[in-house]
Amino acid sequence: MPLAEAPVLEARGLVRRYGRTAVLAGIDLRLAPGEALLLLGPNGAGKSTLLRTLAGLARPDAGTVRVGGVPVAEARAQVGYLTHESLLYDELTVGENLQFAARLHGLRDRDAVPRALASVGLPEQGGRLVRHLSRGQVQRVALARAFLHEPTLLLLDEPYTGLDDRSASELTALLVRYCAEGRALVLVGHQPEQGWEAITRLAVLARGRWQIDAPRPADPAAAAVRYREALDG
Repeated sequence: MPLAEAPVLEARGLVRRYGRTAVLAGIDLRLAPGEALLLLGPNGAGKSTLLRTLAGLARPDAGTVRVGGVPVAEARAQVGYLTHESLLYDELTVGENLQFAARLHGLRDRDAVPRALASVGLPEQGGRLVRHLSRGQVQRVALARAFLHEPTLLLLDEPYTGLDDRSASELTALLVRYCAEGRALVLVGHQPEQGWEAITRLAVLARGRWQIDAPRPADPAAAAVRYREALDG
C-alpha cells in the first residue's frame, strides 16, 4: 500500500466485555488522512470505551488497533486524547500544566505551549491558575493539551462540553484545519450539528455494534433523522 494511502487509524474486530455484556461486539473502523468521524450513540452505548480502546488505554478482549500502520501501543505519541476529565492540575498554572505535558511527550520545542494556547484562543492565559478558570476555559486548556504534540490521530470525548457559541465555532474551525493537514479525528458528540463543518463521516454505536457507519449526510437535520431511525431499528 503506498504511504499516501495508509490509514491513520485501523481497528479490526474490536470486542470489549464487562462481565457477560459485550459493550463492543466486533467493531471495525478505518480512517484515512483527512477523515473526521462523528460518533453518536445513547448513554452507555460504549462510546467512551471505544475511544479508550482506540487510544491504547484499554485492552480489547479481541481485535487489534493500529495507528499509522503500527500497533497503537507503539504509536501512543501519534495519538491525542481528550477525556471527560481535564487531566489538569488545579494548583498549577495553565502554562505549567502544558509544560508538564510537553515533558511527558518529550517535546523540546519552546513554542509548543504558546502555539497550543493560541490555537484554542487563550494566548494570554498561561500564567493563570487552573482553579481560577471557568468551565469553558478549562475545557479549552484540556483541548490545548490534546493538541500539544501535534498528533496524527485525535480522539475527542464530548469536546464541546462547557464551550460557549464562540468557543465552539473556534473549535470547529481548528478541527477543520487539523484534518486539512492530513490528520484524522474521532469526535464523540451528543448532537449531529456539533463539529458539522469538520466531519466527513457519521457513525452510530448501539447494542455493541455500528448501527450506522456512512459518509456525512446532507445536513444536520438529515443526520438527526438517521440517528433516530438507527436507535429505533
